[in-house]
Amino acid sequence: MDIFTLFFWIIAFIWFVISIMKDKKKTFDAIKMSSGTMKHIVGEIIAILFLIGLILTFLPPEIIKQYAGQSNSIITTIIFAIVGCITLIPAFVAFPLAGSLVDAGASIVPIVAFLTTLTMVGIVTFPLEKKEFGTKFTIIRNSLSFIFAITIALIMGVIL
Repeated sequence: MDIFTLFFWIIAFIWFVISIMKDKKKTFDAIKMSSGTMKHIVGEIIAILFLIGLILTFLPPEIIKQYAGQSNSIITTIIFAIVGCITLIPAFVAFPLAGSLVDAGASIVPIVAFLTTLTMVGIVTFPLEKKEFGTKFTIIRNSLSFIFAITIALIMGVIL
């Protein structure tokens, strides 16, 4: 366990003790409620693990490393950004998938481009957004989001 994880566990434990001292009934009611919520999402968590395993089965680490790790970074980044734009998957699925791809040898820049466009740009949701906010606003927002996503990915590549 790294130092950051240990730090967060200690902080959570301290707040838990403070919560019990302040109001024991509310604390245990909150625990009951959160455990009920966890029971509802455990299936989704298993599905995420299954999806990541399935993707990594069909895309062995050598292929991931070849296409997303050592190839032309700009072209790969743009391709991953476009895939992120047209993909509609929940972020809680995308983040573990991205971590697995990085662990398999993918470069951080295309993965960050994928994640940022996935959450910031919506090609699939374009018709709904156009209806609610108008065509001009939707095009400008999606275009700026794409540019900022690529910029963020390149900056993260320099930082990390």
